[in-house]
Amino acid sequence: MSSRSRRTASLLSAALALILLPIASATAAPPRIEITETAAFDASSVAAFAGDYADVYAYLHQHRDADLAQLQRWVRQPSISAQNQGIAQMAELLRTDLQTLGFRDTALVPTSGHPGVYGYYDAGAEHTLVVYMMYDVQPIEPTGWKVDAFAGTLVDDPALGKVLMARGATNQKGPQRAFLNALDAIIKVRGKPPVNLIVLAEGEEELGSPHYPEVVAKYEAQLRKADGVFFPMNTQDRDGQASMFLGVKGILYMELEAKGNAKSGGPQRAEVHGSLAAKLDSPSWRLVQALATLTTPDGEIAVPGYRDAIRAPNAEEQRLFNGIVRGRESEQAKQLESLGAARWKNGRGFRDAAAAELFDTTLNIDGLVAGYTGEGVKTILPHRAVAKVDSRLVPDQTPDQALALIRKQLDAKGFDDIEIRKLSGYPPAQTSVDAPLTRAALGVYRKYGQTPPVAPRIGGSAPYYVFTQTLGLPMIAGGLGHGSGAHAPNEYMVVEPLKGSKVAGLEEGERFYVDLLYSLADALKQPGK
Repeated sequence: MSSRSRRTASLLSAALALILLPIASATAAPPRIEITETAAFDASSVAAFAGDYADVYAYLHQHRDADLAQLQRWVRQPSISAQNQGIAQMAELLRTDLQTLGFRDTALVPTSGHPGVYGYYDAGAEHTLVVYMMYDVQPIEPTGWKVDAFAGTLVDDPALGKVLMARGATNQKGPQRAFLNALDAIIKVRGKPPVNLIVLAEGEEELGSPHYPEVVAKYEAQLRKADGVFFPMNTQDRDGQASMFLGVKGILYMELEAKGNAKSGGPQRAEVHGSLAAKLDSPSWRLVQALATLTTPDGEIAVPGYRDAIRAPNAEEQRLFNGIVRGRESEQAKQLESLGAARWKNGRGFRDAAAAELFDTTLNIDGLVAGYTGEGVKTILPHRAVAKVDSRLVPDQTPDQALALIRKQLDAKGFDDIEIRKLSGYPPAQTSVDAPLTRAALGVYRKYGQTPPVAPRIGGSAPYYVFTQTLGLPMIAGGLGHGSGAHAPNEYMVVEPLKGSKVAGLEEGERFYVDLLYSLADALKQPGK
């Protein structure tokens, strides 16, 4: 090869290296989550709860129509926290219902946002259970609903049976009112529940619970004397399989905004004609470019140090994980189909996808708003663009730490003019599978023929930390029942399943709550609770 050819080849190699370098560095391998434990947790190791309360069950059967009417009454009251629609009315409805049930002390609790609701039932018992509730719901989608979202309509579903279709039917008004129905039956038949109860509800869960700590703080001294916390919830899938989770991820929710300014250019006061993009910079493009620095093109997080604080799964979490995924690889096709997806992120396998959902963090764009998005044509150059972004946090991440790392990345990439507004945030939380409340709930599931897979946490978020961290209380969620469509059109909860279905109807779900209260009371009486 001549010297000229060698020089040409060398220049070509250098040019290719320069071209390929950004591509190589623009991808990031997903983190490897090590699962070294081989043992798996099996809920069948927990003995079935043996309690039987036939008199209370009979009362529930006799009043099943009235109990269903209670659920309909709740979902017919709008309570959209994001739009402050019906919030005050729903808060008062809940407070009045608690008073009617026999809660001696009830109150609407003012906060810097929507009010909380407090109720205390003194059963004269040795132990006290806190019941967490949320009375707010998501906004209504403009299209896609088969029925009026706040009409509380009963719909015959050929695959499920009779369902209550309404906003809040399953998230969470339906299961919460079913729990109160069960409590009402206990009180009517036996005079009082087996434990003292504190209901502490919020109207901002769908907003990230920014002011719920104010509600907790008001009753902190009383709450610290309680023994645990329960959150009523539908936990069965369409096939009737119940599952249980022991914790939640935390969350950081924020807005990123690009505006026309002296540094980056662009119109500063109002939108202008689209033709002016020839000589004015675009805040919309600037926001998109800023967002692109936070992940690689394949969607992996590119913020330096974002995962550094994450604690590796401990031995208990690994055993729970093994119990969840063992023998379930065949279910992934059904899971993907239910999500309307063709594969897991970046081709992950079933186990890696499941591990990521439980043990890894996220960085997700919830929405982008800029300029004109209506029908037809309107050529404008917007003066501002906004992105709503959330990050689901795992131990030991914190919202403020995550926010600081995102801010640092944007600044380092030259986007220090991008404004970040933190809208909400709280850390993850979790309770042990060996906690007495956990074992008591598993015993009740076992009584109803269920051997639920138990997850250390779910991918979603809720303000459990105010109980588990602030107050040091164990917290569990549970219940029999199936619903779907939370945050979507045609949300529903099954109230009368088809014959032969393994899904619990409203009456059976209420019986579960009856048993659970007595099972929890028994567990709290045990030494070393």
